[in-house]
Amino acid sequence: MKKAACLSMIEAGMRAVYERQASHWHEKRRRDLYERVWLDRFLKELPANGRLLDLGCGTGQPISAYFLSRGFALTGIDYSSAMIALARSDFPNEDWRLQDMRRLTDTETFDGICSWDAFFHLGIEDQRQLLPVLARAVREGGAMLLTVGPSEGEVTGTVGGEPVYHASLAPSEYKQILTDAGFGELTFVPEDQSTAGRSVLLGRKRKTSSL
Repeated sequence: MKKAACLSMIEAGMRAVYERQASHWHEKRRRDLYERVWLDRFLKELPANGRLLDLGCGTGQPISAYFLSRGFALTGIDYSSAMIALARSDFPNEDWRLQDMRRLTDTETFDGICSWDAFFHLGIEDQRQLLPVLARAVREGGAMLLTVGPSEGEVTGTVGGEPVYHASLAPSEYKQILTDAGFGELTFVPEDQSTAGRSVLLGRKRKTSSL
């Protein structure tokens, strides 16, 4: 089987992987907040008690939980019903939504959008289509935090021993899309060793000057 066809099959089957592996993922997911340096940089850009979207929130642990502990109003979106069920079990009063992020619209706005280890599960064309939608959903002066790849391409990883799909645009394309969408401050760090080798993109949306 050709590589492209194999990757396409893995991408198509990922929801079922996360349904099967939700409990394993919840149990094994690191809770030491190794991501905190970037989460704090992201939150620093936002108003106190602002509204956040955790895109691909999984079970809500540990990132959504950290946002909630800091007093932010949180909406968590994930396409795995098993993951969302676990999030609702731990945090029954929060806004958890079963939804494919590719169906997101910009009819709601947020002070910040974070997608840690989730946005990069989308295919390249899906990322190109969704990123401008996300950018429009960020309020002026707000911020967006994504983990992506160090360069354009497609690779596979594993969850509970099952294959999952990862893709990335070129860093220059991410920056161009976000710049065109009104983001003025962009930071990209490839394979950051402080976050177990994640490639991290942080952007802040410009405020429109008032006369």
